[in-house]
Amino acid sequence: MGWRKQLRSRVLIIDDEAEIRRNLTIGLTQEGYSATACPDGISAIHELDNARQKGIAYDYLVTDIFMPDIDGLKILKVIKTMYPELPVLVITGFGDEKLKLTALSEHNTGYLDKPFEISDLVQALNELSPGSTGVEPEIAEAEPAIRESVSAYLTIRITDPANSMNIFNELYKMPGVQSCEAVRGDFDIIILAQGGSTEEIKSLFDKIAAMKGVEVLSLSEVERPKLDWDVNEFIDIYSKVVKQDAATASRKQSGTTSYIIVDIDKNAIQEIFTTVFFVEEVVFCDVIDGGTKLVGMITGQGAIGRKSKIIEKLSQINGVLRVREATIIKLVDD
Repeated sequence: MGWRKQLRSRVLIIDDEAEIRRNLTIGLTQEGYSATACPDGISAIHELDNARQKGIAYDYLVTDIFMPDIDGLKILKVIKTMYPELPVLVITGFGDEKLKLTALSEHNTGYLDKPFEISDLVQALNELSPGSTGVEPEIAEAEPAIRESVSAYLTIRITDPANSMNIFNELYKMPGVQSCEAVRGDFDIIILAQGGSTEEIKSLFDKIAAMKGVEVLSLSEVERPKLDWDVNEFIDIYSKVVKQDAATASRKQSGTTSYIIVDIDKNAIQEIFTTVFFVEEVVFCDVIDGGTKLVGMITGQGAIGRKSKIIEKLSQINGVLRVREATIIKLVDD
């Protein structure tokens, strides 16, 4: 009778190691489960969405933590937002007590250290409460439509160094300037401007360009990345439940941040954007210049004085053409 019950249970496995995916799939199938394995977070997002469209429900999620694109704890956070009752088992060979407690703090979630036997996996799954992705995901209702503001980045070179502080202060206090940072890199100042229309942004550009001692090097409007619908939905949910708090906290860390400007092949934007977006050290990531560039902010010790891990990782991604770093010089306390 127990075998017949397991036969109806579908398990989605996420692990970047092919041998582990194979062993878990075969082992669970022999135990009467129906198992599907994905090598990374993005493919798992696609699989969940495809299954939902076909009316197929998963009864369990088994996910590793350390993966090439999105770590398992981030996937766990979003999946639990969408499907609070879905049983999730976190597996890892590099865990510690803090990581274990973080995973177990989520509702109906178990934890298993690698290596383990299939019998251990089955026992861990059986200890979780029943649930599935068969219910409609709990996605917050869309807020009433409002006119979207327009955002743009301006990079500036100061041509009158003796007056640089006065120039910075004037830019910092200028209406329409959302943020103004002095940096050490290919330019001296980067501004995030915000307005009700492209015309307002252009007006701000003209005002800045008319200032003495200033050369505006570039003006680039922020664009919405062209992503698959399910990936975009996942990112939107993650932004609401995780990323906003991280961004707020990171901006308060004095002297630990840098901007990155990434030139990319726009045909590879989904892979590159998601890789950058879900890296722990990345505070935010925006698309500019027709999908050919990303602008982001990174935080942490790696952002100061040497190439950070994120920059090294970015340089190795297919489709990344160039990565530049501009270290923030803290001139004003927030």
